[in-house]
Amino acid sequence: MRSGRRIAVDVGKARVGVAMCDPEAILATPYDTLTRGHSDVTAVAALVNESVLEVIVGLPRLMDGSEGTAAKDARRWARALARKISPVPVRMVDERLSTVSAHAQLHEAGRAGRTHRSVVDQAAAVIILETALDTERQTGRAPGELLESTLQTSQHIRTEPSCASCAEHFTEERHS
Repeated sequence: MRSGRRIAVDVGKARVGVAMCDPEAILATPYDTLTRGHSDVTAVAALVNESVLEVIVGLPRLMDGSEGTAAKDARRWARALARKISPVPVRMVDERLSTVSAHAQLHEAGRAGRTHRSVVDQAAAVIILETALDTERQTGRAPGELLESTLQTSQHIRTEPSCASCAEHFTEERHS
C-alpha cells in the first residue's frame, strides 16, 4: 500500500463532495461540499500540496458499465483539475451507487432526509475514497484509471496525429 494523503471527489450536477484520508491511507473522512461552478475545480486544486499522493474522482458509470452524460461530465471536470494540479496524478474510480449508499448510511445514522443534502456529497466522496483504498490494499495496485494530464495529451497531439490512437484521442478531446 502506497503511503500518502489522497483526496476524493464526488462530482454532481449541483455540488461537489470532497473527502480526504490521512497520510497512512487508513481513515477516509469527509472534508467539504462545494457548489458546482467556476470556482469548484480551483477550490479542490488549492487543497493539493506536497503531501497529496493523488486525487481520486468518482466515475459514475451506468449499471451496464457504460458511460452516460454524468460520467462524461465527471471526466471533463477531472481533466480540468488535472491541468491545474499537474504533476499530481488524477485517477477515475468507478463510483456506481456511491450516492445511494451515502443516503442509506445517513438515514441509518438517524439523519433526516432533508438534512442529507448538505453532507451527502461528502459521504459519497468518503465511499469513493474507501473503495479506492480497499482496492489498493487487496490488489497491491493503484485503483481505477489514471487520467493522462490534459496538458501532456494536448502537447502530444498538437502535431499531426500519425497513429490511429493519437487521432482517436485528438477527436475525443475536441468533442468533449
